Amino acid sequence: MAHLSGTDQPRWWKESVIYQVYPSTFKDANGDGWGDVKGITSKLDYLKDLGIDIIWVSPIFKSPQADMGYDISNYKAIDPLYGTLEDVDELIAELKKRGMKLMMDLVVNHTSELHDWFLLSRSSKSSPKRDWYIWKPPRGYTLSGDPLPPNNWAQILGEANSAWTYDAHTKEYYLSLFTPNQPDLNWENPAVRAAVWDVMHFWLQRGACGYRMDVINLISKDQRFPDAEVVLGEDHDYHPGGKYYVNGPRLHEYLREMYTEVLCKYDTVTVGEMPGVSDIDEIIRTVGSNSKELNMIFIFDIVDIDNEPGKVRFTLHPFSVHDIRRITNKWQRAMIDKDGWNSVFVENHDNPRSVSRYCDDSDEWRVKGAKLLALMQATLAGTLFVYQGEELGMRNVPVEWDIDTEYKDIEGINFWKKTKALYGDGKDPEKFALGRRILEKKARDHARTPVQWDAGPNAGFCEDGVKPWMRVNDDWKEINAERQMSKEKDAEEMSVWHFWQRVLASRKMHKDVFVYGDYKSVGDDRAEVFAYLRTGKDSGRGLVVLNFSGKEVEWDIPAGMEVQVWVAGNYSNGRVEKEGKGRIMLRPWEGILGRC
Repeated sequence: MAHLSGTDQPRWWKESVIYQVYPSTFKDANGDGWGDVKGITSKLDYLKDLGIDIIWVSPIFKSPQADMGYDISNYKAIDPLYGTLEDVDELIAELKKRGMKLMMDLVVNHTSELHDWFLLSRSSKSSPKRDWYIWKPPRGYTLSGDPLPPNNWAQILGEANSAWTYDAHTKEYYLSLFTPNQPDLNWENPAVRAAVWDVMHFWLQRGACGYRMDVINLISKDQRFPDAEVVLGEDHDYHPGGKYYVNGPRLHEYLREMYTEVLCKYDTVTVGEMPGVSDIDEIIRTVGSNSKELNMIFIFDIVDIDNEPGKVRFTLHPFSVHDIRRITNKWQRAMIDKDGWNSVFVENHDNPRSVSRYCDDSDEWRVKGAKLLALMQATLAGTLFVYQGEELGMRNVPVEWDIDTEYKDIEGINFWKKTKALYGDGKDPEKFALGRRILEKKARDHARTPVQWDAGPNAGFCEDGVKPWMRVNDDWKEINAERQMSKEKDAEEMSVWHFWQRVLASRKMHKDVFVYGDYKSVGDDRAEVFAYLRTGKDSGRGLVVLNFSGKEVEWDIPAGMEVQVWVAGNYSNGRVEKEGKGRIMLRPWEGILGRC
């Protein structure tokens, strides 16, 4: 048998199921139309019943909310929109009563422009905190005397704009990779790193169990700050500069220092958001069992699957089950063969709804597709992440929604402004229509609509008579937690919620197979079917067969393999009646699990 990565090093965070809460649209408890900490606390029993062990809460710290809390002005204070420190203490205490934990969101590549550190930094060139951020003089001036940014790097959340922001007071630019409201910290400065370690100690000592680390692989920049390659076309002034700041020259040094100064002193769970890197050996340097950096990272290949290669996120590229199979096989085997650890996810606050992206979210097939994705994720090796509403099969907002009035996210707003400026008013109808289609498919707003708790006003997110800050998806009366939870588990069609509850329980019961077991892809790589075999040390083997297509297909169980019993499926009430060997017929979007 192949080496079974992780079986000799079982850890609580490997076996945990982590649920991401996007707090502004999770649950409003105080009647202002904005989700809050007390709203999260009110739903802990719901999450416990589902099978959740850890709640990861996206940023709730004090913030001007230029990027929904990812622009932090005080790391040790809670934004009044969300509540108070005492509310967080209560949340931690209530989680502990239920045997659950809280993971915080650490955003330290950048701060808010209103953080005291930055206010001091921009006050003068001689400020003691000037070098806490990255300041550069203009590279020159236009004929009319306007300053030019130090290089041609594009802003990540608005590639039509420069990643540098000019400060008229000190006549220099500061680096702001995401938006002008989010100046990048200068991690070259040891005082900056010490301040970050202090923040981390603060929350771990308060009872947090660890961190999801926002764009943590961007903290080290190439200190030459060279121009980026021209990849977006000659009609763009600025271009992605990731080559010079993604997994930069001192990244691993900084992460090892973080481990030494903070993480090794606690029993923590850590997951790094690391966009733009897919090299196996480079990632193992961070998540290898002896790396002394992070437990795991989010590998973005699966959510970048429909990006044009080498281009920015707001592009469209066709993909098929072949790509899902290729990406999954690569990372499942890589972590086993090289003794690393995976995160398992297909949805988060920065991506569209998974059932809309990978399956068919029509009324006819949405339930089947959502359960297909649940079965896949619950049977893959690694730590499993579920995003709020994913357990209900929530889907993208309707294409009829008006982008100008209903979309709220800064990335989408900037992209739409660029699209209208370049291609609107009849300049290029084809590219204008493409821009609209990209937002309709990939805008971050799709994952940020309020959670649909019930069929009442505002989907139960906030009370009747209160206007939620973001519109509820139009389908809330049909797709909501109350309706799905009230459905009997053995009903003719098991709800998405009950199916998630079932597969999470099975994953924990058979963790030696599904968390720690070996992984082998099986079947024909050219087929519409993605199938794999999971093998544990103690409790046998599980064959997972997933039809990622909207049509019936035949699939041959590999010669020499026999399924003793089909134990789960996403059709009807979960019972599967198929042969255990030879050729089987799979219905559209059907997923099945068999014990071999």
